[in-house]
Amino acid sequence: MGDNDLIDTIKYAHSIGKKVYVTLNIFAWDEKYEEIIEMAKKLEELKPDGIIAADGGVIDVLKQYAPSIPINVSTQANIVSLHACNFWHRNGAKRMIMAREMNKEQLKYIMENKPEDMEIEIFIHGAICFAYSGRCFLSDFLACRSANLGDCAQSCRWSYNLYAEERNNPGQLMPIETNEYGTSIFSSKDLCLIKEIPEIIEMGVDSLKIEGRLKTEYYVASIVNVYRNAIDDYKKDPEHYEYTKYLKEIEKIKTRELTTFYFNDRKNTDIQEYDGHQYNEKYQFGGKVVEYDGDKAIINIRNRLQVGDTMEIIVPHRLEPVEFKIDKMWDIETNQEIDVVNPGVKDQKVKMILPIKCEKDWIIRRKK
Repeated sequence: MGDNDLIDTIKYAHSIGKKVYVTLNIFAWDEKYEEIIEMAKKLEELKPDGIIAADGGVIDVLKQYAPSIPINVSTQANIVSLHACNFWHRNGAKRMIMAREMNKEQLKYIMENKPEDMEIEIFIHGAICFAYSGRCFLSDFLACRSANLGDCAQSCRWSYNLYAEERNNPGQLMPIETNEYGTSIFSSKDLCLIKEIPEIIEMGVDSLKIEGRLKTEYYVASIVNVYRNAIDDYKKDPEHYEYTKYLKEIEKIKTRELTTFYFNDRKNTDIQEYDGHQYNEKYQFGGKVVEYDGDKAIINIRNRLQVGDTMEIIVPHRLEPVEFKIDKMWDIETNQEIDVVNPGVKDQKVKMILPIKCEKDWIIRRKK
């Protein structure tokens, strides 16, 4: 993201009452510090709502050159104890983003014993990295793309061919445990703590984090909407919280199988996704509303649509989507009726009549 994009993003987000957190959680070589110092000075002027960092040297620079911006310590700092929380708190940090490897008893202990003005943030949904607390160098090693610099090639999700070699017969490689796609030995399931939302809220955690790196806007918006509804519903009526209705929506959106990881049990082994599936067989991103032409919505399509398709509109702050079938579609240029539209052109659009009035950027998914 360039400087102008960052400036525009912060201004726009603040204009609509949203917060912006800037991530500077790289582990920086000395030659990077001149650039980091300049960025810190800019952020002091731009006033984001927080800076997420992991490196003690970077945090030291932020304290000096961006003193008015709250510091959130990234999960990549591997915070797993109250002692570590207290260390970062004494050194100027406001919020601790805890390691995903922690269980609920460890988190409860921290919540009960931390300083009152210390904030705690935990992950509740999304990809689990193969490496501890996301500090993975597999992508850097295999593809020269550093995950720590935001350029992860998702090497842990690749399929690999595995071989056994008898020590006394070097070079005679015998393939093991593979199918035609290889074996995804590093690939983890996605974290999902929708059932545990009541426990998490009751322990007093300040912020809940949803991982969305390399995900589409459809995925992120849909998952966030589910958890937003779940949290709000529990706060309104804690006695009748029923996680299954939220899980039903998550099942429509997920790209991998789900796990609670170590939250309930540090001995949990239901974590890995050995078959390497990274898709949803039932639903896909259909498109999003960009504007209206009279009574017709103009949809920026993301996958092939045709008359007769069953669609669902994701309505913000509402759990249940609005379902409808495409009865008619119109070409964006000619206004002629068409039966099929394909996303072969960037920003391909189509017109259709929706069952409810939608706002700009509302998302529509297609049932396969």
